[in-house]
Amino acid sequence: MLDCGTGARALGQKLVQERHREAVVLFTHLHADHVFGFPFFLPLYAPGWTLRVGVPAHSDDEAQAALARYVNGVFHPMRLRELPSAVSYFAVRTTRPVAATPWVVRAARLNHPGGAVGYRIEAGGRSIAYITDTGPFAQPGEGVAAGESPTAAERRIGELIKGCDLVIFDTMFEYEEYLERMTWGHSYAEYAIALCAWARVGKLVLFHHPPDGDDDALDARERRLAEGAPIPVVGAREGMVITV
Repeated sequence: MLDCGTGARALGQKLVQERHREAVVLFTHLHADHVFGFPFFLPLYAPGWTLRVGVPAHSDDEAQAALARYVNGVFHPMRLRELPSAVSYFAVRTTRPVAATPWVVRAARLNHPGGAVGYRIEAGGRSIAYITDTGPFAQPGEGVAAGESPTAAERRIGELIKGCDLVIFDTMFEYEEYLERMTWGHSYAEYAIALCAWARVGKLVLFHHPPDGDDDALDARERRLAEGAPIPVVGAREGMVITV
């Protein structure tokens, strides 16, 4: 499970009705929109469940303390130390593999205020990457989106997503919007397409939609971007299931 937005509630309800009793939750960062679903994730309150929770940090204690700032009896009645399920916390570091057995997971730094990491997850000969929240890894007029050689940062993130069957990438802005908000730490779709095509990705999922984008506008955007794109492109939808 990657991050805990509002979808964490419905997923938790589904999981407790199945035979699973173990889960790994990986956070990219702890901005509120990626955390506020965590206290509503039902397996946290289900005895017999074992959860391992990874947070970008330098130590396991720091990872737990960072998350405890949100689940502290103020923003939600529950405190982290009061959860009835068996929960352990571990630090996610980009310099070593992520402790998410049985999956093979690597992390890389993204371009976002306050810091964030992206993940590559491999299992059964398949691979996906989750790249949110991030701005581009090159300035306008530079790098792969400009038809130039990749920057050093693009090569670094390209190694993470290289050859992935599926990449979920932050595409919040239109290009003109991005030029006005370059420090916000979010990207635009044409950049994601260019980077993923260069990295020979199998399919790109447009993600982290603008908060004021309605369904009709997002559908039209998906059609426009998918037409003529060098790789398959789809827009993320609530409840979407993709078999890799």
